[in-house]
Amino acid sequence: MTFELIHTDSATRARAGRIETDHGTIETPIFMPVGTAATVKAVHQHELERDIQAQICLGNTYHLYLRPGLEVMHGAGGIHGFNAWKHPVLTDSGGYQVYSLGHRRKIKEEGVTFQSHIDGSRHVFTPEGVMDIQRVLGADIIMAFDECTPYPCELKYAKNSMEMTHRWLKRCIDRFDATEPLYGHTQTLFPIVQGSTYPELRRISAETIAGFEREGNAIGGLSVGEPAEEMYAMTELVTEILPKNKPRYLMGVGTPENLLECIARGIDMFDCVLPTRNARHGVLYTAEGILHIRNQQWKNDFSPIDADSTIETSRIHSKAYLRHLFINEEILGMQIATLHNLGFYLWLVKEARKQIINGTFDGWKNKMVKQVGNKR
Repeated sequence: MTFELIHTDSATRARAGRIETDHGTIETPIFMPVGTAATVKAVHQHELERDIQAQICLGNTYHLYLRPGLEVMHGAGGIHGFNAWKHPVLTDSGGYQVYSLGHRRKIKEEGVTFQSHIDGSRHVFTPEGVMDIQRVLGADIIMAFDECTPYPCELKYAKNSMEMTHRWLKRCIDRFDATEPLYGHTQTLFPIVQGSTYPELRRISAETIAGFEREGNAIGGLSVGEPAEEMYAMTELVTEILPKNKPRYLMGVGTPENLLECIARGIDMFDCVLPTRNARHGVLYTAEGILHIRNQQWKNDFSPIDADSTIETSRIHSKAYLRHLFINEEILGMQIATLHNLGFYLWLVKEARKQIINGTFDGWKNKMVKQVGNKR
């Protein structure tokens, strides 16, 4: 994997770049649709490619390890062979999913013992094992195994957790560097900065992560309940330290406002379940604000869902029709809404890139932040 920094905004830290992988090019800043179980819910791969024009999608180590399992994934030739997605893939190590299991997991220095949310069976994730699993999954970019701390958490806990994450990272790198890809394409390992919302810990973690000199770096442990201003402050601090010539990935973020504010702070890559999950509940994102399609006000509104959308179904179907689909619990409603939201998120980062290159990002961002959060 290579990264080329093309342009940096003069008024902010916003960057336009280009990542090259064996499965294709990723133009940054970029939003990555989340396909936890090798599928983005309610969207077919050809729609991701043709309509949404996604350049990279996510899969998840924890979920794919449990189901369909490594034997199936290896037999298929990894995630690309399994779901027929021809473009780059990133896999999350499963650290966040293990964190979210709560009482079902136990964290020790060696790794994490956890119970499957599917059948209660017991499993162990170690840094070495997670590297082996992600070799089998075959994603282009894979994540180090880390502990995601809750918010809020005490300084002592956050410090101990961060230090263990750094020790786990060394084990991940040793295992990764001692093994080879399985399917003929290159894989790249991203370390993850932790440290909760403590500036001194974030600074230490970012410096430690940068010292490993991998091809890209990630920021984890944010968007877990902390106020947005704290997330922005931690992001700004970390991007001051992480290398400028390598991509920066802010994990699990977020709303359209979050993306814009964090692009301005130097982030290149994002993922979040928000646009797809909220779409399935009838919440649509647009350049003019947030639209709740189940509301009575749309019952007789025959105007397009979004006349300016990059997605055809949003331009040809009316708000009244989409509301009708949701009220009647028709699956098509979820599909249309999901296509719309992902299309909007991909349009937003593409437009941000254009504004960065044109030198007009700051003013455009400030205007858009006010608009996209409006309730309609």
